[in-house]
Amino acid sequence: MIVMEINIHEAKTNFSKLLQRVAAGEEITIAKAGVPVARLVPIEPARTKRKLGIDRGKIYIADDFDAPLPDDILAAFYGEEPKQEEPKQKRGKKKR
Repeated sequence: MIVMEINIHEAKTNFSKLLQRVAAGEEITIAKAGVPVARLVPIEPARTKRKLGIDRGKIYIADDFDAPLPDDILAAFYGEEPKQEEPKQKRGKKKR
């Protein structure tokens, strides 16, 4: 955005031209004795209201989307190493 500073007399004399420049995107500061007193800025375009339900039927959310995460993924979120499961001991005959 271009910023321009002009004095009050020049602003009164060239007001229509200044408005054209503002409409093109410039910002103009009006000063009195070198001290800024006002700004001419472009008005933001009016926002249109969003229509509710415009994507109905286009989005699928799984039934379990909020189910707890597996331990290894949860650990990664906290910057931890995943816990290693200890190998299960075989049941059977004990050696004597």
